[in-house]
Parts: sequence; C-alpha cells; structure tokens
Amino acid sequence: MHLTQQAPAEPGVAEWPVWTTTARVVTTDPSVVAAARRLVEAQLAAVDQAASRFRPDSELMRLAASPGRPTEVSPLLAELVSVALRAAAETDGALDPTLGSQLSMLGYDRYIAQVGAAGDAQPPVSGVSIHPRHGWRDIRLDGHRLTVSRGVVLDLGATAKAWAADHCAAAVVRELGGGALVGLGGDVAVAGTDPAQCWTILVQDGYDEPASLVTLGTARGLATSSTLRRSWQRDGRRMHHILDPRTALPAPTVWRSVSVAAETCLEANIHSTATVVRGSQGLASLRQRGLPCRLVRDDGSVVALNGWPA
Repeated sequence: MHLTQQAPAEPGVAEWPVWTTTARVVTTDPSVVAAARRLVEAQLAAVDQAASRFRPDSELMRLAASPGRPTEVSPLLAELVSVALRAAAETDGALDPTLGSQLSMLGYDRYIAQVGAAGDAQPPVSGVSIHPRHGWRDIRLDGHRLTVSRGVVLDLGATAKAWAADHCAAAVVRELGGGALVGLGGDVAVAGTDPAQCWTILVQDGYDEPASLVTLGTARGLATSSTLRRSWQRDGRRMHHILDPRTALPAPTVWRSVSVAAETCLEANIHSTATVVRGSQGLASLRQRGLPCRLVRDDGSVVALNGWPA
C-alpha cells in the first residue's frame, strides 16, 4: 500500500522499513522528528516482541506452547488480544484472530518477503486440513489471564498494526507536543494540532493503481486493506493474507483494496478489512455506518461512498 503525505511541505519527516512495510512519521515541528522516530521505534519494537507470529521468541508464540490453560500475559498483549476480540464481535466474526495456524498452513508462516521463495515447495492447498478449528469465541481473556485452545495460533495482524499507528501518533504528541502523523503501510493515524494546510494524503495501492487525494478533517485515521501486496503463489493458486473465517481460505477478491476514514485508524482498519472479507455484502455495512470509503473492484473500477472525494 503506497501512502504519501502530500502537504504541507514544511513538517519534519522520517521513514524506515519495518514489518515488511514502511513506517513514516511526520511532525508539524521539524525539530522533534528525530525524537518522534525514536518513540515510534520503541513502541513498534514492544508490539513486535508481544505479538509477532514470525518470531519464535515473541510472547504470542510462547503462549502457543502452553495451550488450553490460563496464562498470565503482559498488559500490552492483553490489550492487543482484547482489541482483536472486540473487532471480531463488532464484525460478527468477519475478523477472527484465531486463524494463525491456517495462515501458516497456506504458506504465510514468515515475513511476506520470504514467503515467495518457499511458495509451491509446500504441500498443496487441497491437502491442507482446516477442520475442525476453533473460533474467536473460544478465546478467554480475564484481565491479563489468557486462555487459548489447543491447536490455535493467534494472528493479530488485522488490528495490531492499526492500533499501533493510533498509539504511536498519540505518544508523539503527548511527549513532544504539536501534531503528528504516523503511517505504517496502509494504516495512517494523526494526532494533536493539524498543520496549516491540514493532513493531505495520497491513497494509492501501488504506483499503477487508482489514486485518490484526501484531506483528513474530523477523521483521525485512514486505513487501506488490500489483497495485492501480501500475496504469494501456492499450489498454482494466488493466495493473499485476508482469510474468510467461514472457509479458512483467502477471501474471494471482489474488492482488491478498500480504504476507509474514521475517528481512529483502528476503526478504519476494522471496517476496511471486514469489507474485503464480506465482498459485495460489505457495501451495505459501510453505507449504514456512514464512513467515507473507497473500494477498488477486482477489475480496477472504483466505488466511492459517504463523502469520499471523487
């Protein structure tokens, strides 16, 4: 997902690779951008240590080694799991954080840049056993005590990155003042005082994809969920990372990308990802919620709703 902060030209900007995407920090006071980057890097490192599915030493993966019994987890992991469960409830299960094992069986068991090299060397999709499986209602979180059923590996990717963008932007403003934009690939959050020309963002899922220039007003978050970027070949079929919990397979690509603006990046990402999962049925929910959104069909045509600029 290619997001470029367009205006104003005067704020400080820092960019660096993280989580196989690009982190971008913009501050209205250029003198604090280096400090802002350090704050964001520390926050992202903490999230990675708590919730990465690709690190055997992460708290989440250590949890998978003790299934079926309550385990005391860190406040950060408890918060990230709580957020994922709320998203599952809000979307009637369209976002299900219990699909980590299924993603691994489909080949997404390492950072996406490394997946392509393994690709078709793994067992065919037809040989992958996906049943029986547990769902999000089987997860038990009581304060900081978390119980995960045997065989379940949590995947918090549908919510953790957007949550991190919101919290990083808030942390920069709290510690350094002014205004800040934090972008993590397709997840963008702003906080604090807006620059004179407001935050203007180019939304484009790749350089040859349809583009849209938007200005964030009351919306503080913007998210794009895409089937194009985190994809790979498996058993001669194209896979992507957004699974339909009903089948535990990649959701049919009715929309190849969905962008949503909302009060937080987390809220925007919940509804952009759920819409990819729901396909054509996702339009009704977006219309009902009144969230500005732009959907790109698999054929490249665009649908804009609820005030998203043409």
